[in-house]
Amino acid sequence: MDIKNKINRKVSVAPMMDCTDRHDRFFMRLMSKNVMLYSEMVATKSAIHGDRKKILSFSEEEKPLALQVGGSDKKELAEVSKIAEDMGYDEININLGCPSKKVQKNKFGACLMKEPDLVGECINSMVNSCKIPVTAKTRIGFDQTEDFEYLNSFLNQIKMAGCNTIMLHARKAILKGLSPKQNLTIPKLNYQMVYDIKKENPNLEIIINGGITKIEEIKNHLVHCDGVMIGRLIYQNPFFLVEIEKNIFNNKKNPTREEVVKQLLEYLEKEVKIGTKVNHIMRHTVGLYHGQIGSKDWKRYLSNNMMARDSDFQKSKHIMTIVQNNEKANQVIV
Repeated sequence: MDIKNKINRKVSVAPMMDCTDRHDRFFMRLMSKNVMLYSEMVATKSAIHGDRKKILSFSEEEKPLALQVGGSDKKELAEVSKIAEDMGYDEININLGCPSKKVQKNKFGACLMKEPDLVGECINSMVNSCKIPVTAKTRIGFDQTEDFEYLNSFLNQIKMAGCNTIMLHARKAILKGLSPKQNLTIPKLNYQMVYDIKKENPNLEIIINGGITKIEEIKNHLVHCDGVMIGRLIYQNPFFLVEIEKNIFNNKKNPTREEVVKQLLEYLEKEVKIGTKVNHIMRHTVGLYHGQIGSKDWKRYLSNNMMARDSDFQKSKHIMTIVQNNEKANQVIV
């Protein structure tokens, strides 16, 4: 079977800087085997010249997994695409949506929406260098440009270059005057434009992204699009992945929070032995009890015992008491 047909992008977790590292991805996999996961964005020069093991390594448990890359040099992008394939990534994704000043300075991210010809050349170079799918994540517009015809033409350039899967963040990017954080909330969502793009391009796989927080919203978007990508909500409330497994993938056997923590502590113990800091892993778990009884106790224990640079692994052994108390408190007698 063609690898392109093996990847299920019905629901995926967005690439998030300083969030979706290998430890976070392992943690998420304890709750969902079906969602597609994406790495943090890696600049081409870092991937080529940096510590490849540190920057790009992952465990088999994280798959299916895509590498997101940032760059605008077609030779570098081609080289990183081949590296990604050789390392066993299932997909490589080019970032055409990040609005940060640093990213713009290095000429990648959302500013590339202004240069569709260059984007086409870059993607074509990536496609020709590897056999894994090349995908793109972009916005619906930039600055004063939020125009269906412009976006449709831009996406057609991408399609002609050989990319058939596009993640569309349903907000335009403001390249000057707003921080990356503000760019996630201030530009208004325009889901209809994404729906219209899909209707106009039935042969493109369109994944909608931006502001999605509920199961019913996911189901509604899936009526119009091929998939849904969720970012901040998953990081703030990671156990929402279990709701996705139940309600979107119809998975009947799902872990409890207690089971998740037990497995994560086994992973933590192994990682600490090879030099990983406790806080590098446990920082991703702050939202595990989001909206639940005991959330404050969980966060307090993490803050006091497991979030400092020199946190001792032995402190982790006592965390199960917090977990078990929380599980009892949240049990509902039917």
